[in-house]
Amino acid sequence: MSNQTKYDAFRKTYDEFVYESYTYDVQSDGLHIVFTFRIGNHRFLPSAVIPTRPFLNFNTDKKTLDTLIFNIGMIELISYWKSFCPPRVVVACGSLSPSQISFWKKIYYNGLGEFFYINGIKATPDDFMQIESHGQMPTPQCDSLPLPSGQRYLVPIGGGKDSVVTLEVLRAATQNNNLIVPLIMNPRGATENCIKAAGYTMDDVLVIRRTIHPHLLQLNQEGCLNGHTPFSAMLAFYSLLAAQLSGIPNIALSNEASANEATVADTNVNHQYSKSKEFEDDFRRHTAQIYGDTFNYFSFLRPLSELQIAMLFSRHPQYFDVFRSCNAGSKQDIWCGKCAKCLFAYIILSPFISPERLESIFGSNLLDDPDLMPFYIELTGHGETKPFECVGTVDEVNTAIQMAIARWYKDSRPLLLSHFVANGKSVSLRQVSPDHNLTTSLFNTLNSHVQAAAAN
Repeated sequence: MSNQTKYDAFRKTYDEFVYESYTYDVQSDGLHIVFTFRIGNHRFLPSAVIPTRPFLNFNTDKKTLDTLIFNIGMIELISYWKSFCPPRVVVACGSLSPSQISFWKKIYYNGLGEFFYINGIKATPDDFMQIESHGQMPTPQCDSLPLPSGQRYLVPIGGGKDSVVTLEVLRAATQNNNLIVPLIMNPRGATENCIKAAGYTMDDVLVIRRTIHPHLLQLNQEGCLNGHTPFSAMLAFYSLLAAQLSGIPNIALSNEASANEATVADTNVNHQYSKSKEFEDDFRRHTAQIYGDTFNYFSFLRPLSELQIAMLFSRHPQYFDVFRSCNAGSKQDIWCGKCAKCLFAYIILSPFISPERLESIFGSNLLDDPDLMPFYIELTGHGETKPFECVGTVDEVNTAIQMAIARWYKDSRPLLLSHFVANGKSVSLRQVSPDHNLTTSLFNTLNSHVQAAAAN
């Protein structure tokens, strides 16, 4: 049975997805949250815990928490909806305006672009889902939340090079570790080790422990539809709750300009949609409509390319042996050395870190691995698509290769680079994008670091 046939059959059998409820309570160890979703006889109860920290205040009024947690449930539900893809989504625990429904449908559809593409499912923004809200109470509307002002920042840490750059540049700008609180969802080896390398302890970190309901994993094994969902959008909604509990209004993400490029050329299919500037702008408007100007969600690295971020990261060698960007090896806290993400990280860092040091970081010279040739072809823009990973643009990859060849491989080239054929436009190390949501002060700070690094 094709996935399209399965999709059509599931939608006839399961015509309705219900967001039944959200519950939360403060216990001695932190804030506990549970959502309840239903598709026919299938019930899902995903949960999250925000552990107690001295800098968190769980005594936020119920109206505010209802707003924040209800909206987290709205983004959580898409991971469960995709198992059977019912044509109707009924929100039974809240009320949505027409503009809010349009906002959610756009996130769901674009965030599932890779899911539809990989599974060969034909769906349109109009027909893939209809959203209805039947809640007895209106979705709470908060005019303004009582957060203190000031230049304090929540910085989500993913364990890769990007969030390290955000952390280090902001720390240099503020000259005060206490003004920055790292945020980690589901800590793992790389995130914890990067925090330690930065001089923090886990007690300094705002932690979110999110749990997928095991019934979804069971359904995946039984052949239900499965695929990529917009994780960064989920982090965005959790980060608002984190901001409220910590009293820190500024949420500094580490999504770069490169995230705007489609994964499949000439389409809207983008693995990184919820890291894109389009999503960021939509999210900021949605947040402002509900909470006013309370929260400031923005990507600190939005003006930069992946190549510029790699350049800045190379100036912080204390992270070289602890950062990880490999999804396949994340549980083991390793670079698997066999995926597109590993190869991209190797290539984008190659102009700035010596071949010997780069090989010691990754455990081998990935540019000499013939098994990585298919990913190399996709990364350099000679394949049908880019890899479905968080990777830079084709132009950035080709520029990085040209720079590495000029610096390290003038006489002989490793296997993959011996097949290099220039493709695309050269990317400047000095030029930064004006399309961002940074304040003038933050932009000037970031730009000064870029210009200083490019001059060396």
